[in-house]
Amino acid sequence: MILFVSDMHFGRGSPAEERASEAALVACLRAYEASAERLYLVGDVFDQYIEYRALIPKGFVRFQALLAEWTGRGVPVTYLVGNHDPWHIDYFEQELGVRVVFDELVETVGERALYLRHGDGVSKKDRAYRWMKPWLRHPLPVWLYRSLLPADAGLRLARWFSRHQGDQDVEAATVEGLREHARRILSDTEAGLVVMGHSHLPEIHHWPEGTYLNTGCWYKARTFACLDEAGPRLLQWNGEEAVIVDQETVA
Repeated sequence: MILFVSDMHFGRGSPAEERASEAALVACLRAYEASAERLYLVGDVFDQYIEYRALIPKGFVRFQALLAEWTGRGVPVTYLVGNHDPWHIDYFEQELGVRVVFDELVETVGERALYLRHGDGVSKKDRAYRWMKPWLRHPLPVWLYRSLLPADAGLRLARWFSRHQGDQDVEAATVEGLREHARRILSDTEAGLVVMGHSHLPEIHHWPEGTYLNTGCWYKARTFACLDEAGPRLLQWNGEEAVIVDQETVA
């Protein structure tokens, strides 16, 4: 079984909310650890993440310990960064054994070709962001930000900026942009399954070209997805077990 989860936005809420969100995710993954063959974190794991050469943001060590445990026993974990958490260096790879991917990913698992991407910059409404994205991730401005601001100040500024972007409600233009991108990928490539996050709307669409699955938003709805011999499925953790979400689109 392959698991997909995104948009945890760890660090966005109050300490109690974040502890509950982390505990729920750890419990959910523990429920699948006997059958999990791979885990994909499809972006925005953190609401803000700036790694420094000798420092990392504190918190969420229980989740990170689970990742290290899984990779230690041979379960591949892949982290596709999102628009909130792109400033990684090497901590996740060297200390936790997690592969970090900074763009889209196409790979074959078994006999199925997968396309994975967080989804930021895909929608037509993201024109300004698409222009800014290379600069936000270019080594020079990233180095200047890390070098000119003390770590605490840099993280505080990133948190302020993230929290002043609004509540990140589902936007119809983003949802539609991701669907159009998914269908284009399914039509133009060998991928038979497209998995993204970013829109915060969990949904699954089965088209003649293939299947598009959006994991939704863990921190709001506790949704995630899996792929096994039965095919791709959208699931929701209710605190004790995962239940199948069988609607074509989940509001």
